[in-house]
Amino acid sequence: MTTAALQTVLTVPERFRGPVGIANGGWIAGTMAEALNGGRSAVEVTLHAPTPLETELRLEHVANSVSLSHGERLLVEAIPVAEDLEGPGFVPFTDAARAEAGFVGLRAHPFAECFACGMREPGDGLRIFPGPVEGTDMVAAGWRVPFTVTGEDGVRASIVGAVLDCITGWAHFGPGETALLGRLAVQIHRPVHPGGRYSVVARPTGRDGRKMFGQSAIYEDDGTLVAAARATWIASR
Repeated sequence: MTTAALQTVLTVPERFRGPVGIANGGWIAGTMAEALNGGRSAVEVTLHAPTPLETELRLEHVANSVSLSHGERLLVEAIPVAEDLEGPGFVPFTDAARAEAGFVGLRAHPFAECFACGMREPGDGLRIFPGPVEGTDMVAAGWRVPFTVTGEDGVRASIVGAVLDCITGWAHFGPGETALLGRLAVQIHRPVHPGGRYSVVARPTGRDGRKMFGQSAIYEDDGTLVAAARATWIASR
């Protein structure tokens, strides 16, 4: 007996780009998590190839997985994982916002057009600018949620995924360093409120050759965990 696949079409708007010409990996991961189970339990998303913008892509549900393809080329796969993702540690909003002054990307940004961490106009991009938190191995930023990322259903999982994505890379990057997201596990514990303010925090958790590992989270003012992620980045050769 075979399981029939449910197919829909997904097109990534130009706004949600990461590196020039391709989708932000966290936005894609959040979209896949929402398609699989609403992001309520942990979903592991593997990016096999860059996702093009403004292109009709095939989003396919088979059993307990979701895939995204362009023609015959597999771009992304998402599967559920049986764990609760935890955050790297709470940083109060004022301290997280203060850390932004040390954001490496203010001096040299490899992906200045990125929806999540790029130097975009306020309200267009998310402007998550993580800097080092004094006395820790963490980086953090204050996120003031713009109403321009709010849809009819509130702040979508795609936006939450984008917030959780880049900061795990910046937990590793020094000036001039770059890498691309290879895998992101995402779990959304509670809704993000339009106009709210949150701490976004990440820490590096290891390195293996070209692979860099990190974890990130979004916290409310009182330290309540809103969403968490675990990332694998792959540096270019």
